[in-house]
Amino acid sequence: MTRLTTTFAAPRPALVCFITAGDGDTAANLDALVEAGADVIELGMPFTDPMADGPAIQSANLRSLGAGTTTADVLRYATDFRARHPDVPLVLMGYANPMVRRGPEWFAEAAAAAGVDGVICVDIPPEEDDALGPALRAKGIAPIRLATPTTDAARLPQVLEGSEGFLYYVSVAGITGKQQAQIASIEANVARIKQSTNIPVAVGFGVRTPEQAAEIAKVADGVVVGSALVEICGEYGTEAPAQLKTLTAALAEAVHSAR
Repeated sequence: MTRLTTTFAAPRPALVCFITAGDGDTAANLDALVEAGADVIELGMPFTDPMADGPAIQSANLRSLGAGTTTADVLRYATDFRARHPDVPLVLMGYANPMVRRGPEWFAEAAAAAGVDGVICVDIPPEEDDALGPALRAKGIAPIRLATPTTDAARLPQVLEGSEGFLYYVSVAGITGKQQAQIASIEANVARIKQSTNIPVAVGFGVRTPEQAAEIAKVADGVVVGSALVEICGEYGTEAPAQLKTLTAALAEAVHSAR
């Protein structure tokens, strides 16, 4: 079993935590998330022209890029994380340009060498899977797809085909961090998706509080929290780890005890 399948095979829902690489003390921030109970880490690859990210993560991208963060730095953070946390799944999340500009095989090889378990590429749709998917699968890295409230029954099979690790259900038709769908809508869409696949479904976008996370964890296999954590990194800088621990511990308790 892979680290992702082992994590999602647990009887409790998983807490998936996102921060942006190069925004503050990345190693200390990652360690704080794990120590406080995060089950899966998503590490954002900073990019100048994000499509789905709201103001908080866009600002984190700019802070990271302003500090000179490169793809090589992101892979180094991943390598060092894997050495410190051999059992915690690590997912890179970002955009196509940094992943394919030197060839998908190069990126897949480098990610595998760094101990990466999965990749979420926001702007490569299922119809263009050949751009990256085969290279990732050849190295044992899960291509993690996105589904949204507008992913209808006709398109869902294409989204699910070739998707591995978990399916990231984007709970709103919008950007990260600014709004949250009603739990009834989330419950209905997660149930609809799970009728078509055995892949775990993690729900994100707009999840900010332990109370929100607990409600979602009752119906989903995982809960993704990003913007609320990224805002802490931006506000507290090098003092962020302690604040990240506080929020993550509350989120973990809420998610893990939801059902």
